[in-house]
Order: sequence, then structure tokens, then C-alpha cells
Amino acid sequence: MNRTIKALALTSALALTLTACGGDDGGDTGADAGGGATGGEAGGLTGTGSGADCTIEEAVPVGAALSLTGPAASYGESQQKGLELAAEELAEVGGVTYDLVIEDDATDPRQGITVFEEFTSDRSVIIGPTLSNGAFQAQPIAQEAGVPVLAISNTAAGITAQGDYIFRVSLTEGQVIPQTVAKATEVYGLENVVVMYSNDDAFTESGYEVFASALEEEGVTVADTLTFSKADTDFRALLTEAKTSEPDALIVSGLIEAAIPLVTQARELGIDVPIIGGNGFNNPKLMSDGGEAAESVVVGAAWNSASEGELNTAFLEAFEAKYDAQPDQFAAQAYTGLHVIDAAVRANCSGEPDDIKAGLAGIADLDTVLGTFSINADRDAEHEAVVQVVQDGTFTVLD
Repeated sequence: MNRTIKALALTSALALTLTACGGDDGGDTGADAGGGATGGEAGGLTGTGSGADCTIEEAVPVGAALSLTGPAASYGESQQKGLELAAEELAEVGGVTYDLVIEDDATDPRQGITVFEEFTSDRSVIIGPTLSNGAFQAQPIAQEAGVPVLAISNTAAGITAQGDYIFRVSLTEGQVIPQTVAKATEVYGLENVVVMYSNDDAFTESGYEVFASALEEEGVTVADTLTFSKADTDFRALLTEAKTSEPDALIVSGLIEAAIPLVTQARELGIDVPIIGGNGFNNPKLMSDGGEAAESVVVGAAWNSASEGELNTAFLEAFEAKYDAQPDQFAAQAYTGLHVIDAAVRANCSGEPDDIKAGLAGIADLDTVLGTFSINADRDAEHEAVVQVVQDGTFTVLD
């Protein structure tokens, strides 16, 4: 493992111990957040020491429900790689190991429920599901069972409101989209736009609502609002209708499976204005499958490969060495998710669910590949966002 990653992981774990001792705003029912699990006799999932010195005999059981098949498979595959890389690195740090089990939710909320039911019986913490639709259905099962959940890609409003065991690594659409709209308005002088969104998905509907509010805030006129299904692949009729409004940009909230044909067909129809997408556009497939049509697409993001920091540089090197490919935002968020869980476990030196919950509630100013990372009183993530534009087949920061 890269020595930089190991050193930074140990430093972050030690630093987190100091911040996590502040307590749990969510009414923790387990060990005291000040280290109640750290002072007793070691055994099972309760260890000795804290932070970098924490030692737990048994591997902490972690479950991840990811979309490895179905419409969101490209996101889930990236998440799996990020988690597996993080697990390998953490195994080399020493003191704490993780029994990571990854199950496919098939991009189906019903399957997500089944996976969560299984995980609540033998996992101390659950990661996922990949999409907000599935999260809304599955999370109440974990909440009722008292098993903490860490959402790593769910950006819809209301995810953490489902209960005090629900936490989030991913920035919400409400945190990213307003920055995206403000930057795009500044750069492109937007005055008149057409909005398009998938109206049968919680994530894309939430994205649309934030886009509408942000455009109003920036004083941008919405000439038309057009809806489609997340299963649609032919957008020519809608795009022809949008073109008649002569917009300064198209604003689209949709998943990557819709984004690629929509962008491609827009360019074929001669629509050469900027296309501004929601978080669903954050996928290398946009460039690899969309080709030249993806140029000038603007997307707000939680992470960019050009982000500064030793930890991010080490992550990029390790990911490319293992997979012979560059990571995307979903890989980076998943990778961060397991490191956040490790910091929470080490804070109380315990792999018990309530102790992990207390540790997650205390995350503050943790160095991660996403930047300086905290979890706020609403159990949502807080860190810097970035606005990107596709240039020469890659996401670059929009200036």
C-alpha cells in the first residue's frame, strides 16, 4: 500500500478520536461517545485503545447494498471498486479489520429491502443503497433494527430525515446544484433555459426541484419544463420541442442511461448550447459513450480528480494501479465511506452498532479524498463542492 495513504489514515484516525469525543446529537443508546467502549476488557467487537492505537479482535462486519446490475449498474460497479480498495488499505493499517460483504440490489427497491433485511441480522453498519429510490424503501428497516446506515451516493432531500441511524457521505443536490447554476449563469450569461427531468425517480425529481429553485434565485427564466421516464432512450421529440424555445442552455436531471442518448441526440439536432446536468451525469460513461457530444456538458460534483491534497493523489495512484482505470466520483465517495466508518469505529474502539453510530455523529474535519469532511447535526455531509465541465473528454473545473 502507498505509504502516504497509510500515514494519512493513521493521522486522520488519531485526529478524529479527539473530535468524536464530543458526543452524539442523535440520542445514542450505546457506549458513551467519550470512549465508553475503549476502557474495558477487549473481546469480540469491543476493543482496547483508541484512534490509531485501537485494537479489535474480531473483524467488524460491514454490509454494502450496491446496484451491480440494472439501470444504475455503472454507479454500483464504481462504488464496489472504491470500497474494495479502501478495505485492502485499511487491512494494512492494523488494529481493525473489516468483513465487507457486498450484495447486488439490482437497482430494484424490493431487492434492496431484502438485502437490508439480511444485513440487519449480521452487520454492524450498512452502506448504500446506490440510488435514493432504494434508500427511501430500505433505510427504515435498518432504523428500526438499530443498525447505522451510511449513504454514499444518495443526494435526494429527506434521506437522513428517516431516522437518527441514517448518515450520509454524499452531498445533497441542494448543496451542489445551486453552486452549479450560479457558476453556469456567471460563465455563460444564462437568461432563458429549458428544464428536462425524469419524473419517475426520487433522485431526479429531487434534482429538478433544486434546479427550479436555483434558477429562480439566479433570475433565470424557465421557458419550458419537459418530463420523461428514466427508461426512455429516444428524446428527439422532446429535444425538438425544447429547441423551439431557443434556450441559452438545457438543464437536465436524469440518470446516466438517459443522459448519454439525450446529450447525443441534442447535438445531432443542432442544439449546441451548454447542457447542465445533475449528479446522475457524474460518470465517465458520459464521455466514453457520448464522445464528442459530451463536450461542454456542465455537472456539479462532490469530487474532481484534479482536487488538491496528498490523500487524493495517493488514492488516484492506488486506484489506477489496481484497476487500470481512473476513478469517478462514485468510487471516491465509496472509498471515503469506508474510511469514515473506520474513523467512527476507532473513535470508540468498537464495532458495535450503537458505538459506530456515536462515532459517525462525531465526525468533524476529517481529511479525506473529498477534502476536509464533517457530518453535521442533520447527519449530512459537509465539504467543498466543485463545478465541472467536460473538456477534451474529461471533467475539468469550470472557470
